[in-house]
Amino acid sequence: MGWVFPVTPLLVEHKPRDSRGFFVPSSGRVTGGRFSRKSLAPTSACGPSLPFFMSALLRTPLRDFHAAHGARLVDFAGWEMPVQYRSILEEHKVVRRAAGLFDVSHMGEVDVRGPQALAFLNRLVTNDVAKLYPGRVLYSPMCREDGGTVDDLLVYQVAPEDYFLCINAGNITADLAWIREQAQGYEVKITDRCADYALLALQGPRSEAILQTLTGVKLGSIGYYHFADGTVAGLQCRISRTGYTGEDGFELYHAPADAVALAEALLAAGVPHGLELAGLGARDSLRLEAGYPLYGHELSAELSPLTAGLGWTVKLDKAGGFIGSEALQLEKAAGSTRKIVYFRTGDRRIVRADTPVLAAGGGATQVGRVLSGTLSPLLGEAIGSALVDASALTAGLEVDIRGTLIPLNLVKPPFVPLRQG
Repeated sequence: MGWVFPVTPLLVEHKPRDSRGFFVPSSGRVTGGRFSRKSLAPTSACGPSLPFFMSALLRTPLRDFHAAHGARLVDFAGWEMPVQYRSILEEHKVVRRAAGLFDVSHMGEVDVRGPQALAFLNRLVTNDVAKLYPGRVLYSPMCREDGGTVDDLLVYQVAPEDYFLCINAGNITADLAWIREQAQGYEVKITDRCADYALLALQGPRSEAILQTLTGVKLGSIGYYHFADGTVAGLQCRISRTGYTGEDGFELYHAPADAVALAEALLAAGVPHGLELAGLGARDSLRLEAGYPLYGHELSAELSPLTAGLGWTVKLDKAGGFIGSEALQLEKAAGSTRKIVYFRTGDRRIVRADTPVLAAGGGATQVGRVLSGTLSPLLGEAIGSALVDASALTAGLEVDIRGTLIPLNLVKPPFVPLRQG
């Protein structure tokens, strides 16, 4: 699930693309958008005053906590969020080695309740919600009728007629509108819970040992993609064994008023285990190293889950079908004309998003574009994903980085071994 947004400047260049989705040069620039979800009033600033162009950013309950701990704060999807504390490289490594603590309170939460909640959700998303039971979590895209992706999300079953959704921060308004529109005719109640939750993610191989010191819930009994409600440091939490890093870990949904106390308790408990605060920059490099999609990159309204390589989440045989199932049936039968592939280069130069992908030896013929790119701190080389013509996959691919042609070595993710719960 695309749970974070890549680090981008405050002025975002929106690049037009041709009919295949390839980059067409343009000089047009517009300012990044602002979102108005979560009823969290901006807190007083810590340290230097924000420049005027950041004054409208939304803040989580932990904004001043981040500033006090030396975070570099930037615009992430309209929120003032910590991109890093020490460095993205070191925070990435500490999550793989020990544990990192992330604030992801900008994520959205929705309750879906009622006698037809299951029927509605199974129509809404591509995966099979009927396989859930209380305490189980499901990852799934939800699609438009044409098979394009509206978003990817988590579905929690709290009780047989009670479900809880976690949706992407940048899509909250659009997702809620889409969900409510599709719910018409179903006996369900859709409730926006964004203002009722903050969210901390404790990720890394030492996460369970750290968290267990603060809760009476037996964490060993919570399997991967399962959850339980209980207290952590005396504070009520929804304890979810999920994450966006490829490591074992937990996501803790809790009341916004408890966010600072919970973060401080986790940090104190984690000192003996090497826990450090981590920003969303490391979260993005960790998810790419794990091969997880990010909405707006590997998933979008123009990219289906099948194109993205998420066929395991598309249950075309489930009873009653789902929104977009007919289009996805046709795509599966005909084969996708474009494919998302993952690559490593053997070179440290980062291959940035929107870099043209060229056919090797093809006279600079463009056959795709890069979707995500970063330097893998563990591999010491550039890695990334790209959208390419399926017909081009029989030959080599390369990119031009400042006049140097660099081959793309295609791999099946993850790029590194993962230690999920």
